[in-house]
Amino acid sequence: MDDRVRDQLKEMADDEGVTLSEFVRDLIMEAVVPVYKREVKHGDEPAPESMRIVDRQVLSLLHRILGRVLPEDANDVDGDREYQLMRANILEAGYTGEYWYEVAGFNTELSRRDCGRVSDILQMFRIITYSIDHLSKEETPVDDELAFELEFRGFDHNDALEGHMASYVDFLMRDDRWTELKPQLERNDNGNSHSRVLDTYLRMLSEFRRIMDGRERGFGRRDYLLSQKELEQIAAARIHPSNRRKAQS
Repeated sequence: MDDRVRDQLKEMADDEGVTLSEFVRDLIMEAVVPVYKREVKHGDEPAPESMRIVDRQVLSLLHRILGRVLPEDANDVDGDREYQLMRANILEAGYTGEYWYEVAGFNTELSRRDCGRVSDILQMFRIITYSIDHLSKEETPVDDELAFELEFRGFDHNDALEGHMASYVDFLMRDDRWTELKPQLERNDNGNSHSRVLDTYLRMLSEFRRIMDGRERGFGRRDYLLSQKELEQIAAARIHPSNRRKAQS
């Protein structure tokens, strides 16, 4: 350690009334052993440790404007005037430990990859549903057990990532899109699978892609329909490879 730095630390230790070793030890403990460290999971947006001054100025101004236009009896998610002025004061004073107010209620981003996964899963189940309906009209109906295995059950609302995916499904179904899948969700507790299903869906999706990759590209809806055998292959992919031999025996 540089002598100058050591002398400065010794002077600070003397001011605190402790030895140099005790002072340094406490600094190290403060840096590496937090009293409480909040576990950050998917769905929790961590508060920023710092903000640019221009962002603080803009946010503070918005809080002050909102505080002045809120009705006197305001009591919704925006709080009242005092609440908004408090948030402005936090930003102006630079109380970084209170910056969590600015992200409270915000979810972490559902990545572009995971958004794409949800869309691909919905498209797979859409084609499965159309295929089952087509086979029924052709008087070669799929048995009830297989049809049940190939229903879209939504996602696990108790899992942070899958719960976020479930809310994205709700968003995508806000209008007339994916209407053919809505009855399946209603039959499955409105899309709450109550157990994690993402890995299962991804195995099914891999098999679905393998099947589609072996075809010539089509343009009509019927070109994408699945046969009974292909539906069985996708249903079989639900079982993890390590358990398939047990299931067959």
